[in-house]
Amino acid sequence: MNQFICRKCKAIYPLDVPRWKCDCGSILDIEFEPVFDLEEIERRKPTMWRYREAIPIKNDENIVSFDEGFTPIIEVIFHGRPVLIKQDQLFPTGSYKDRGASVLVSKIKELEIKQVVEDSSGNAGCAISAYCAKADIDCNIFVPEDTAPGKLSQIQFYGAKLNKVPGTREDASNAVLKAAQKIYYASHSWNPFFLHGTKTFAFEICEQLGWKSPDTIILPVGNGTLLLGAYIGFNELFNSKIINKIPKIVAVQAINCAPLHTAFKENLKKVPKINKKDTIAEGIAIADPIRGKQIVEAVEKSNGDFIVVDDSEIKESLKEICKKGFYIEPTSAAATAGVSKYLRKSKYHEIIVSVFTGHGLKTTEKMLKL
Repeated sequence: MNQFICRKCKAIYPLDVPRWKCDCGSILDIEFEPVFDLEEIERRKPTMWRYREAIPIKNDENIVSFDEGFTPIIEVIFHGRPVLIKQDQLFPTGSYKDRGASVLVSKIKELEIKQVVEDSSGNAGCAISAYCAKADIDCNIFVPEDTAPGKLSQIQFYGAKLNKVPGTREDASNAVLKAAQKIYYASHSWNPFFLHGTKTFAFEICEQLGWKSPDTIILPVGNGTLLLGAYIGFNELFNSKIINKIPKIVAVQAINCAPLHTAFKENLKKVPKINKKDTIAEGIAIADPIRGKQIVEAVEKSNGDFIVVDDSEIKESLKEICKKGFYIEPTSAAATAGVSKYLRKSKYHEIIVSVFTGHGLKTTEKMLKL
């Protein structure tokens, strides 16, 4: 049961080999049977690793952790309506990506890999760099040349080698694939171990709600690592009979880069190529998400929806949230702008959860311009 499985050709591989894609070139998922002992979980310290038996790492000595996780979930008022917000901007590197990095780098350590490459628009690069630093793993990060300076500084101070790639986010992805032919690819998009870190987002929400599922979760989506992780996590809890429903997933994209929204609304069999435009929400500006079809399927299976927001809506929401005392980066405000739109058609007593994905201090230059 604990194995890789290819989404395309259905090939199966063991989890204890250094692999991040199928021989056919397609993406891999992990088939894994989690265990939830609620009494034992409640006795443990409040980190994401309290769900130890639900995370596919064999030996405890390989866990790479800064005691991250179990971030606060608080009520924030939107247009007179209460919405629960998970404060994942409070992670050690300032974004939810630490969830995936902790599990992925723990597996890399378990596999005794000493060097990795990764590509990122910023936050994933920061997270992988930090956890590799703690594990003493050599790390090379490929980023678009216009990545926020604050994130570039963070990556370099963790000791990672920074590779600025001229052009788009997609150019950075193409550049790292060449390097990944010889060096293990610690990808937050390709590598399924990352998703088995972000799934703890779902575990924490349900525990914080008294082991109950919310009605709806609203998440910003680019490569979909938080959404897919949450979908995996809620399904594992449902299949373990801990919760009695899977929440509706509402995915938010920036209107200037919304290929998943188009695929969903037009009922397309594959995610279309788009003419990507600049957006203030750089963290979700992904024109060709590698798990795009999988993301759309997760939203469909949850009876969810896609919402698009433009830059003016993101800026307005960012300012409103900051005036409430929360300093978040613009990509996070795409989610809160989506919350505002969703509330117009939501049920009054609906339990809605959204998230602050990244801290505003990571994009100081952009914030100052605003």
